Formats: sequence, structure tokens, C-alpha cells
Amino acid sequence: MESKNKIVIYQLLPRLFSNTVPNCVYDGTIEENGCGKMNDIDMAVLNQIRGLGISHVWYTGVIRHATTTDYSQYGIPRQHPGIVKGKAGSPYAITDYYDVDPDLATNVENRMGEWEDLIARTHEAGMKVVMDFVPNHLAREYKSICKPNGIKDFGDDDNIDKEFSADNNYYYCVGKPFEPYFDCGDYKEYPAKATGNDVFNNRPVRNDWYETVKLNYGVEYTQDGRKIKHFSPIPDTWHKMTAILLFWASKGIDGFRCDMAEMVPTEFWKYAIGVVKKQYPNVDIIGEVYEPSLYRDYLSAGFDYLYDKVGMYDCLRNVICGLNPASDITQRWQWTDDIQDHMLYFLENHDEQRIASDFFASDPFKAVPALAVTALFGRNPVMIYSGQEYGERAMEQEGFSGHDGRTTIFDYWSVESICRGFFSRDDLTTDEQRLEMTYKDILNIARSEKAVSEGKVFDLMYVNQHLWSKQFAFLRKAKKEMLIVVANFSSNSVNLPLIIPSHAFEYLSIKEGICDAVNLIGNAHTKLCLIKDTSIHIDILPNNVLIYKIVF
Repeated sequence: MESKNKIVIYQLLPRLFSNTVPNCVYDGTIEENGCGKMNDIDMAVLNQIRGLGISHVWYTGVIRHATTTDYSQYGIPRQHPGIVKGKAGSPYAITDYYDVDPDLATNVENRMGEWEDLIARTHEAGMKVVMDFVPNHLAREYKSICKPNGIKDFGDDDNIDKEFSADNNYYYCVGKPFEPYFDCGDYKEYPAKATGNDVFNNRPVRNDWYETVKLNYGVEYTQDGRKIKHFSPIPDTWHKMTAILLFWASKGIDGFRCDMAEMVPTEFWKYAIGVVKKQYPNVDIIGEVYEPSLYRDYLSAGFDYLYDKVGMYDCLRNVICGLNPASDITQRWQWTDDIQDHMLYFLENHDEQRIASDFFASDPFKAVPALAVTALFGRNPVMIYSGQEYGERAMEQEGFSGHDGRTTIFDYWSVESICRGFFSRDDLTTDEQRLEMTYKDILNIARSEKAVSEGKVFDLMYVNQHLWSKQFAFLRKAKKEMLIVVANFSSNSVNLPLIIPSHAFEYLSIKEGICDAVNLIGNAHTKLCLIKDTSIHIDILPNNVLIYKIVF
């Protein structure tokens, strides 16, 4: 990804994104509720996404995965409904790593061509393409019909009489059938395979990833909790998964978001990423890693960026909800200061609850100051989730997905705020228009200002302890351009004295004196007197951000 430009990723699920069918029914079929198509993501849609300040689009759920919809007339194997979550199925229960989800195609027989066309359109619109790579698990009835010649399916050469073998692709419960603690109809599996979330027995429960099978990377999980590594010779699974990465990279993919990367050994990543980068040096790898103690291990293995969920996301969520003081943000970024540029910040994705839901903040505007922090504080990437810019609430119970403030990934559904935002803009509410403009302002500032993409950062909180509870302030500076950013997490307007310490003047080479400043949101001009260890006064609206730009 660009070294001189801020990376701003827009995540969307085509299945949901371009589905405009109104009044979807609970647990509805594709015939009842419809399904978004790749062809509907046309140049007009892509230009609108680009205009939001986006550099990369992460298309989620493109690879063919388990579903209850019957495509057998196209030679696509049917999946047993007893092991599919929801009517549409989980995008992370892959049934063919070399195929495209037929749900997303206008012409099922040309589904790969339609995906290649979407890649080309996205590039034409000036953005890069990120897609999922799901390395830890696959669907129970995995069967590739699109694999290239010379590549064998997972499990074809397994010895099913061994619970573990470094030569196997799966882990087996030898002599035991698959018997989950729930009714899966007449589905049969013998011997049972270990379940994706490391359930090494034949009896997963409803909350397990029962629809998936754990892949074997040569790690032997012992009963006493040890993990014995068998990496020489290189396990077969390593070769198969690396070939998949190379296959999609050859289609023009610019980056991979690697699902549950921390459940796969770093040794594999070092091997696979090395192979991919040798052939495709500009392809970037994003890892979903939740354990902060492992961040540096996975970066050393070759990842370009990692989720900062347990760190910055959890912190900002608590600040938005009034559970933690804004000063906690300082501690969170300091935890990863040495790897700051590699942390991917976000406030929403398909796993997390929507900001505007009753389970989070109820009001999307309460997250505006947090958006400013995630987008402007560092040079590192930031990601938003489609519908976030319109305050999507996700308060429906769509089907398999419960009433939990998350947009379903398991059901056929349409998202009303996205429909209004992209396909029926005259129906946008005043608040949706205002929120969209706020996102557009902040994200385009992140993309266009050199102080953000290239500059140094200076946290002002240690000399402004009066801000600790509800405000967060920092400086960004590159050469002669400086930003003063103040995020107000309070529901009240405030007038704040903001001290800029001598250390900041020295570290950032700031000139003392009276300066012209422009508020980049609203374009209002003012004069600021910058003197070491002296306050400037800041007026800021409720749940808002002030961004002063000064050119010396």
C-alpha cells in the first residue's frame, strides 16, 4: 500500500451492500429477500465510495462458502443445511478456495469473470482491492470444483486412522462420528473432524464454529495443553494455502485480510508471505490478531498490518460510552508505539456491534470524536464498515443472526441505510446526510493532509490534565504544515485552554508567534498565538472535533 498516502479501507459485503429488496422477511430465502450482486457495484457506486476518502475496498465474502441455496444445476455441490449457519451461510465456511460465491453473480456461470470485472472497475475508480483469506478452517463439506490442474483437494491424501499426522490436512476424532450437542438432521461425518475453533472432539455445541473444520498446519495439540510443531518437512497444508494466495494475487488483488491469523502458526506466515511477496511485492497482508502480546511476532512473520481491536478499539468504545476517560487513549497508543504504523484502527466491522445500535452508543454522532482519533492520530491505516457513515443501527433480527446490534453475515438481507445512501439518495434523512458529510470531511483530511500521512504526532494530554475525562488533543506536523486536533467526547459544548508545551515546540520545530489558522471542517479562519507552555483557547461543539491547520 502507498507509503505517502493514508490508507482508508471500506469494508462491504456484496451480498448485503447492493441488495435493494425492501421489507425482507425473517430467515428468508434468496428468492424472498434477494441478494446483492457484484455487477451492481458499478462505477457510480465506486466513485461515491472513493469520494468518501477511501483508498481500498475490502470485499467480504467473495470466495464460495456454504449456503442452503441450491446451485447444483451449475455443477456446484449442495451443502447439508444442518451444518450451515443461516440461509445464506457464513462467508468464513469456505467450500471452494478457488471459486466465487454464486450468490453474488448475475450470470452464475460467469461468476469469476464478474469478480475480475469488479476488480478492474475498482482499480479504474482509483482504489485498491482487498479480499478475505481464511486460513484456519473451511466448511465441513469442502469440495473444490475449480481448483487448477495438479492441485489436490484438502483431505484427499489424509490418513483418517490418525488423530494427528503432519501429512494430514485435518485433525480426526478416530472411531467417532460427528455428534454435536444439537440437531443437525441426517448429516453424517465419520470420523468426525476437529471443529474450527479448536474443538478437538466430535461434540461441538451450538456456539462453536461447528460448520467448519480446523486445518492442520503441522501443530500437534496434546491433551496436556502443549503444541508440538512438526514443520520439517514443510506440511502439505502450507503448500496448499500458499498456492491459494498466489492464485488470487494473480487476479490483481492488492491485499488480503487474513481471518483469525493468530490461530495459524507464525512459521507458516513467514513461509507463505515470503513466497507471495517474492512474486507480488506490492500485495499487502492484514492480520486479524487479537492478542496484543503476539503483535510483534506476527509482524516479524511478514504481516503489513494488524487489527488493534483489544487495544484501541476497546479503549475508544469505552470512551464513547462514558466508561473510561479520554486520557486512556494515550496509554493504548503507547502500548504499540514501536509498531504504530502497522496497527489497523476501526470502530466497526462485521464482527462488532454497530455504533448506533442500542448495544453500543445508540447515537452515531457520539463516535465522531473517536473517528477523528482513529483517522488522524497516526500514519497507520483506518477502516470503516459500509453503513457506518450513515449511522446504520442493525437492530433487526434477520434470521440466524440474533437481535444483537450486528449486521448479519449469515442471512439474505438488505441494509436500509446503505440502500438510501447508494441507491436512493433522495430518501436519506437529514441526520444521515450530516453524518455522511462529517465522515467525508474527516476521511478526506486523513487522505490529503501531509501532516497525517507523513508527519510526526505529539500527544498533548500530559500537560492538559483538565481534558482527561472528555477530551483528547494532539498535534500532527510535516515540514511547514501542522494540525491541532481536539476531539470532544462530551455531550456539551466546551471552551478549553489548550497548553502546548516547550517539548512540542522542540520536537516538531514549531515557530512561536501569531499564526493564521483554518478549521478544516467548516473552513473558518482565525488567529492563534503560539507561545511555549502557554494556552490557546478552543471552542468545540458537543461530540465533535476541531482541526486547525497552520502553515508556517
